[in-house]
This record gives sequence, C-alpha cells and structure tokens, in this order.
Amino acid sequence: MQKDFEDKVAVVTGAGSGIGVAIAHELAARGALVVTADLDERAAAAVSKAIANKGGRAKPFAVDVSDADAVARMVDFAVQTGGGLHLAVNNAGIGGPSAPLGEYPLDGWRQVIDVNLNGVFYGLRHQIPAMLESGGGAIVNMASILGSVGFANAGAYVAAKHAVVGMTKTAAMEYGDKGVRINAVGPGFVDTPLLSKNLDAETIGQLAALHPIGRIGRPEEVSALTCFLLSDRASFITGSYHLVDGAYTAR
Repeated sequence: MQKDFEDKVAVVTGAGSGIGVAIAHELAARGALVVTADLDERAAAAVSKAIANKGGRAKPFAVDVSDADAVARMVDFAVQTGGGLHLAVNNAGIGGPSAPLGEYPLDGWRQVIDVNLNGVFYGLRHQIPAMLESGGGAIVNMASILGSVGFANAGAYVAAKHAVVGMTKTAAMEYGDKGVRINAVGPGFVDTPLLSKNLDAETIGQLAALHPIGRIGRPEEVSALTCFLLSDRASFITGSYHLVDGAYTAR
C-alpha cells in the first residue's frame, strides 16, 4: 500500500469500532500517525495496539465528542504527540431512539444531536485552527444516506446528518482558500456494531434489500472513499457530499 500519508497526523473519532476501525487502519497503513479516539477507552487502545502490531503508528485517546472541552483536549493531544494535525475524520455517532417525531423522547433527541451534530461541530471548531497552524489539511465528516433522505422513526438522526452536510459545505467555503479541505461521506447501511447490536438478522436483511446492489456495505468500502478524500489526489474536492450506498438513494 502506498505511503502517501507519511509525516501526517490524523485524528479519527469513533475509532473503536466499525467504520472508524477501518479508517484508522488504512490511514496508518498509508503512513499516518493516527489518534484513535473513542468513548470506549479499551476499544481505542485495542485498535491502536492492532495497528502497532502491523507496523503502524497509533495512539489511543478516550473522548466524549459531545463534550467540547474533551474534543479540545483530543486535538491538543494529537498536536503534542505528532507535532501538528493534518487529517481528521469526525466519525463518532449513535443511532438514538426509534419513534415518530410526535412521540420522540426529548432526552433521546438531545443525546443524538449532542453526539452526531454538536460532536462534529466541536471537532471542526478545534481541528481547523490546528490544521491552519500545521499548514493545511483535510477533514471528512461522516454523514449518512440519511443526510439526504428521510427515514421513518429516526427523526433526530436524520436531522443531525442533514445538518452535518450543511455544516460541511459552509466550512469548506470558509476555509477553501486557506488550505483546509472539508467533505462529507454518506454511507448506506453498513455491517457495523451499530447495526448488529441493535437489529436482528431479519431486520438487517430487510435493510439490505433496500440497496439495489443487494447487500449492506462493508466498513472497508467506506474507508476507501474517506481516505481518498483525505489524500492529495482529491486536492480539488471540497464542500462535497459523497455517497457510498449501493444505490440506496438512486431508487
């Protein structure tokens, strides 16, 4: 694998499972020093250890992305550990309650917005200044297919992901001439613990059938697109929202 991220420092939130694990491994395999950030400190450490066992460089960091001060400490840790910050993936997210909006629990709404939307804002708020100090960089915000379409009984998740797409476009306009590129990725339903721990096999099969390709996605397929957007090969791509969804949204 090409080492096109050598001398780069990256932060990946939600790096303890699913898509985050795949992204952290690919970035490290391509030469980056990766801060594997996750609410689950043990999971973050396990991913860093697995990367190190493969010859890569990674450091774990326990973070609650809904806490702005914790996110600031995460970015400071990356800068102090690697000497700067060049790449970031704001991937941490939760599913939230399943209920129609007229019955949606208020505490569930607040939690989803705090993690899936505010967590991305806090990431941008602290990553962008660090990247400017480092001479520029690239950020990918993990949205979803539900950043462009609705989904019954997932109002908080849908609202947050739509907002992430809008925030991504705005930030890209603000920092495009300052050397920081910012894009969003919209995965379809992907084989991650977020699905497997919350849904039974029959429901997952029903979700797979919604994708014309005939299956749900794999974390590595999302990582491939994400890491391309972070690379210099995507130097003219910013402010965009890129789907990796097996034609889910083409229906």
